[in-house]
Amino acid sequence: MTEPGQKAQQTERAAVETLGYEQSRDELAEVVRALEAGGLSLDASVALWERGEALAQRCETQLRGARERVEQVLDPSRAELP
Repeated sequence: MTEPGQKAQQTERAAVETLGYEQSRDELAEVVRALEAGGLSLDASVALWERGEALAQRCETQLRGARERVEQVLDPSRAELP
């Protein structure tokens, strides 16, 4: 059986996976501002931090993909083999 909070977290995680780099970066900046401002309950802070971690991972994944594409254009012999 799924906990009530787990379904919401799964929905949020799925939403993160659909975001582009700029959207993820901008939302991550908002998360950081909210956490730095404080005033949130412990549960809200932890949930926001988890969201921030997912957003940061999404940004890293997007950047890694962009870096690989640039490297392939600059040096086609480095293209990964299937």
